[in-house]
Amino acid sequence: MIRALFIQQQEGQYGCTVATLDEAQLPAAQDGDVTVRVDYSTINYKDGLAITGKSPVVRKFPMVPGIDFAGTVTESHHPRWKAGDQVILNGWGVGENHWGGLAQMARVKGDWLVPLPAGDAALSPREAMAIGTAGYTAMLCVMALENHWALQGALPGDGEVLVTGANGGVGSVAIALLAAMGHTVVASTGRLQEADYLRSLGAADVIDRQTLSQPGKPLQKERWLGVVDAVGSHTLANACASARYGSPVTACGLAQGMDLPASVAPFILRGVTLYGIDSVMAPLARREAAWRRLATDLDRSKLAAMTKEIPLAAAIQAGADVLAGTVRGRLVVNVNA
Repeated sequence: MIRALFIQQQEGQYGCTVATLDEAQLPAAQDGDVTVRVDYSTINYKDGLAITGKSPVVRKFPMVPGIDFAGTVTESHHPRWKAGDQVILNGWGVGENHWGGLAQMARVKGDWLVPLPAGDAALSPREAMAIGTAGYTAMLCVMALENHWALQGALPGDGEVLVTGANGGVGSVAIALLAAMGHTVVASTGRLQEADYLRSLGAADVIDRQTLSQPGKPLQKERWLGVVDAVGSHTLANACASARYGSPVTACGLAQGMDLPASVAPFILRGVTLYGIDSVMAPLARREAAWRRLATDLDRSKLAAMTKEIPLAAAIQAGADVLAGTVRGRLVVNVNA
């Protein structure tokens, strides 16, 4: 028997509870060729949507939510994995179309897994979920910025880098990564009372999100050497409008909205490049590169400072808290507590 968050929808009633399930209820072998004993999961924005039902991200019922997990293989029919291997999963529709990681066991496709970084830069399963999809997405954004800057010849210190949604998981990890690389990071947040926390991660300046979240001019004063945006809508439009000539902007979230009320002006008059960052279906090579970089580049003390651990039962309320924007940094879920 295993404990799991369990989402059901019956007669129009949507509910998420902590349930005790038989392992036989896990996805059938044809739907997953690797069984993993889960050590830790986490709560991302999409998990909040699934747990609360605020958006129809769950495509099948019943469902175990959780787009992430880290754990140990107990049984494998996949050539890349054997019992005892430590693995990470992010995305691939897990927690939406396929039972996910907010459970003590998971059965998934081996092609979806990446190895938990080992060796001199080893990550523990708990650290991997302190990073989670949010931190992995932040690294994908940073890698896209780096590749663009390399073509430009831009160097750390050449200008300010904007991180929006700074108190969230993506924002917190992005600040720590970019600051460690030597960049001057400006954090945009709606919680200015958290300015000391953001500066402790490496932010050089903290600005009120209201400066970016309202409708703005199609072209504005050039400021940003690069942008990591987890917010979307007017915030992303204003970030593009105020990016410096030839600069990269990465978009990975929609906390403010899915719309993009922008013009083509920044792109055709200033050569700004907008990169869409998808973590769900990213190819294996990119995933493995991101996790290797996270293991070597992310300051573990800063990771610890942005992380709070909660038991499985607390994950239901945590899902609502994430959507409300009241969570600082990252939440690790101990599925065995």
